[in-house]
Amino acid sequence: MTDVASAVPFLDMAAVNGALQSDFDLAWKTVLHHGRFVGGPEVEEFESNFATYCQTTACIGVANGTDALELILLGLGIGPGDEVIVPTNTFVATAEAVCAVGARPRFVDVLQDTLLIDPAAVAAAVSPATAAVIAVHLFGQMADLDALLPVAQRHGLVVIEDAAQAHGARFRGRRAGSFGAAAAFSFYPGKNLGALGDGGAVVTSDANLAARIRQCANHGRHATDRYRHVQRGCNSRLDTLQAALLSIKLVHLDYDNAARRRAVDRYRRQLPSSCELVATHPDAESVHHLAVIRVEDRVAVTGQLDKHHIGWGVHYPIPCHLQPAYREFDESLPVAEKAAEQIVSIPISSAITDEQVDRVCEVLWTALK
Repeated sequence: MTDVASAVPFLDMAAVNGALQSDFDLAWKTVLHHGRFVGGPEVEEFESNFATYCQTTACIGVANGTDALELILLGLGIGPGDEVIVPTNTFVATAEAVCAVGARPRFVDVLQDTLLIDPAAVAAAVSPATAAVIAVHLFGQMADLDALLPVAQRHGLVVIEDAAQAHGARFRGRRAGSFGAAAAFSFYPGKNLGALGDGGAVVTSDANLAARIRQCANHGRHATDRYRHVQRGCNSRLDTLQAALLSIKLVHLDYDNAARRRAVDRYRRQLPSSCELVATHPDAESVHHLAVIRVEDRVAVTGQLDKHHIGWGVHYPIPCHLQPAYREFDESLPVAEKAAEQIVSIPISSAITDEQVDRVCEVLWTALK
């Protein structure tokens, strides 16, 4: 077998979506027939189903996950003069949303084992200006909310969940999205629940907050008078076709997440001890959006992966507080800084095969011997 023949893509989107093509074709024909490409009945249906899935009472479909975060902050009245605590190990969109509403991100370090937000660091970072903390559920695993929520309650902070990588994840049996005041989801195509385009959602069980967010996302329009705009809003919506496709994929989400867990369990049994997977909290049920390992010499390891046509990524090589756009918030956060030099994301999806997992492990053994 040649290396090219045994190539393993980082994420095989054709394999992930291929089995659903006939369902997608029917959804497209249905939407094409009724012609309500924006605000069609499929949007409300998906919102209802996704809210129930997340163990919440409301869902607002929006244009993308970054908008979802920004709309939550706006709905909560967070803005200029406020600080929002954000783990530095996250995609930059988390900090981007805070800055977009005029607030200031306060970056904190992460836990050594899971690389998720450190509740002790949150407690130490609270100031009189702190209004909220964003619990980022990274790599498919939820943050330690048992430890984080008491800190937030003690200091009167709102907890917002950034669940862009955690569709279906659980902590102590509860779904991502059901703990905080609200949660933001992304439906970027590569997510566990991915659209065939862009999309996002806010979920919450606060009816008043849901109403404010829905109004803001619809140009600040009055609920019953579409020509009256009662707040300065924006235009952020999940289109009908994406909602229809997401409803199809939602039915399969738990099954697909279970397939990811089986693949990660296989990785865990076969990977060299020198590149262990990032840990999972004992009370967390991860959906393994990413399979992340730590290695001492990333350049050498990724060079071998490239040589053998194994896909890989790094999530994320530059912590937010060291990004050029955010250097004004510069400080030392050593756990995240060290991890950023070592982490490598290896192939994972609901469609990855046992043979592909074995091949990745084989190459990593070669790279690390």
